[in-house]
Amino acid sequence: MDKFWRGRFEGYSFQSFKRDVVSGTIVGIVAIPLAMSFAIASGVKPEYGIYTAIIAGILISLLGGSKYQIGGPTGAFVPILLGIVLVYGYEDLLLAGLMAGVMLVLMGVLRLGVLIQYIPRPVTIGFTAGIAVIIFSGQIANFLGLSGLKQHERFIDNMYEIAVHLHTVNVYSIFIALLCLATILITPKVLPKVPGPLMGIVISSIAAAFFFPGQVATIGSTYGEIPNTLPEFKMPEITVERMVSLLGPAFVIAMLGAIESLLSAVVADGMTNSKHNSNRELIGQGVANIVTPLFGGIPATGAIARTATNIKFGATSPFSGVIHGLFVLVTLLLFAPLAAHIPLASLAPVLMVVAWNMSERKHFAHVLKLKSGDSLVLIITFLLTVFTSLTIAVVVGLLLAVILFVKRMSDMLIVSKVLPDHKSDGKVQSHVVNETRDCPQISIYTIEGPLFFGAAQTFEERILKSIHYHPKILVLRMGKVPFIDATGEAYLRNIVRNFKSQGGVLLMTGVQPSLKLLFDKSGLTKEIGERNFFEHTGDAINCSLGCINRNHCIGCKHFAFRECKELSATKIS
Repeated sequence: MDKFWRGRFEGYSFQSFKRDVVSGTIVGIVAIPLAMSFAIASGVKPEYGIYTAIIAGILISLLGGSKYQIGGPTGAFVPILLGIVLVYGYEDLLLAGLMAGVMLVLMGVLRLGVLIQYIPRPVTIGFTAGIAVIIFSGQIANFLGLSGLKQHERFIDNMYEIAVHLHTVNVYSIFIALLCLATILITPKVLPKVPGPLMGIVISSIAAAFFFPGQVATIGSTYGEIPNTLPEFKMPEITVERMVSLLGPAFVIAMLGAIESLLSAVVADGMTNSKHNSNRELIGQGVANIVTPLFGGIPATGAIARTATNIKFGATSPFSGVIHGLFVLVTLLLFAPLAAHIPLASLAPVLMVVAWNMSERKHFAHVLKLKSGDSLVLIITFLLTVFTSLTIAVVVGLLLAVILFVKRMSDMLIVSKVLPDHKSDGKVQSHVVNETRDCPQISIYTIEGPLFFGAAQTFEERILKSIHYHPKILVLRMGKVPFIDATGEAYLRNIVRNFKSQGGVLLMTGVQPSLKLLFDKSGLTKEIGERNFFEHTGDAINCSLGCINRNHCIGCKHFAFRECKELSATKIS
């Protein structure tokens, strides 16, 4: 633990602290509108998003595995949290968040952080793009100022609601939303150091208050006043029945939180040439998500955009994330009543821009252009995210990716019959084997690729089919077999027993030490015979020539080996 803290604050100085104050303050300014927007989009009151930015932001920075990570509510959680709120309610959302926090801590303790890297890129791009579509489409109603809508869990149902209520369009809301959007897009070009979302909300809110008072729905008119007090501690009601019913939602929150936070940490590593601790990051995320619901906050994770902003403005340590949380806290205590005047139409463009930026459209288009199995995984994951749920999308996406991987790996297995090429250097080659040159007594095969469950049956079929003429000796060249799983070992054992039952002798060459150890443990070495393992193919061929029936060589014109001419002409008395 001491080593961990020393590493995070090694060489820290007053100059470093000043840089952390600047970066933390700027990120805090960026976080405030996003926290309220994400909370509203998730179906809860805006202050709950602010509570999350404060508590989770501070804890993730202090306890996480990345020096630069900024935690809080994120867009990736929006469709999941909204679905939980609509189905179970806000109170159960808090319990699901707490359970997800426990799961994250366990994942970190069990050192499962490294497993996140095995989630295929097409799956992450697919569900991220799908989430972006859901967030963007979810803000159309506020952008247009529609009224009387009901929120639904399904994308199609929400689109139907928008279509049915299009006659309630509010032109004042559209004007305010367009003003906010224009400000967000122009600000970075004119004032690069000023957060565009903040400027957009301030300018559009002032315009709405002065020019269209009472004409545009605001946070206050929809959700009531935002209290400028500290959140109260409240333990969620925990029962076995509630926990069982929330296991699925909690697991989805935990998995998405783990993926999002570790992706953010990887981005931070790339920007700073640093290295995060993935397991400690999961533990920090877990603790934050255990504590935050106790104060009314919603699930949180690492925020990629805010983390990048933190680094961009000179952050040097986790103190920047702590200062970001403290800044949001001070703002809550001093200026919370002013937030009630923010129009919902001003928040809509903020989330739409977030959705556009997180859509990974360039990577999406790139994978589609490949027109490969990855493209199919991407499209299916994306469509399932939008039209069903993230849970189904990720599960199906991972299953498709696994099937695709198994298919590719099985295609890598090559089983080729070989003989020495006397016209070159005498090395065994597959192209020299033909009808006129193929030893009737000795069959040599080169096996290349992993011998696992996806390819084991193909391996067995090719070998057994090719030796239907019952050769005396079977030589398997295994030097290019990197690994064998239990299924592959079982099929190989079947070949050994089948061949030996016909009175044949099986030899193996070039077996890698790890595979030889596996054979020793499984008893396959004993079945084959220790003396039948050879380092080089030439030694196995010499042994084979000593085991064949030489009477069968008389008059043979195949001349598979250099010795064949002599054996063919030699008459055995």
